[in-house]
Amino acid sequence: MTPSSTPMMPDPNAMKKKVLTALVAVVIGHAGVLWAVGQMKTPELKPIDKEPLKVRFVKLQEAPKPLPPKPKPEPKKEPPKPKEVKIVDKPLPPPPKKVEKVQQVKKAETPKPVVKPVETPVKPTPVVSTVVSETKTPVPTPAPVAPPAPPAPPAPPSPPAPKSVSLGGGVSWLRSPKVSFEGGELKDSCSLVVAISANEQGKVISADARNSSCSPAVNRKVTAAVKRAQLTKYIENGVAYPTRVEQPFDFQLK
Repeated sequence: MTPSSTPMMPDPNAMKKKVLTALVAVVIGHAGVLWAVGQMKTPELKPIDKEPLKVRFVKLQEAPKPLPPKPKPEPKKEPPKPKEVKIVDKPLPPPPKKVEKVQQVKKAETPKPVVKPVETPVKPTPVVSTVVSETKTPVPTPAPVAPPAPPAPPAPPSPPAPKSVSLGGGVSWLRSPKVSFEGGELKDSCSLVVAISANEQGKVISADARNSSCSPAVNRKVTAAVKRAQLTKYIENGVAYPTRVEQPFDFQLK
């Protein structure tokens, strides 16, 4: 049998020497390249003469905005024509005339009989005449005529219809309503509107609470204060009219 051959193991020292030799060669090569680059002369660049750029700022003008269209003139409202109130006095019809019928009764006349005399050849007979008395019928006496009744007085003209106006526009307070609350009467903030009716002199005739968020006690107190107040007269074309006005009330509890 032949003896088995064993592989030869490389010497580690020899390997280290080869690696160090390669590294030293690389370092020397780099150092040589750097030294060659350092010995190279940098080329001189000739300056280029250029004229400076001239910059001119131009202000851009904004395009004019179109003018808004002119509003069309509103047609003038003609003032309301004054109302002409004509009071026509209608004449009363004359009282019917009483026709008095007077019955005239003529006296009934009875004809008078005529008696002719009788003639006899021997002896005349006396003529006998008969007289018939006239009968009279009684004439009825006319009934007494009552005197004519006096003409009735003309009916008073009807009052003008009330006008619905606004406070400050048609009328104002001559004596404004004053409302005061005692402790505990006004529990929360609330509001209401009072509809007021006044006569021609501005005196408040009635006051009703509407759209109220207050208690009934507050409503009664506010309407009572409004009834004690007074408005100015509302005169239109020289005629005083009764008015209808609404007054809002707003109570804020602090």
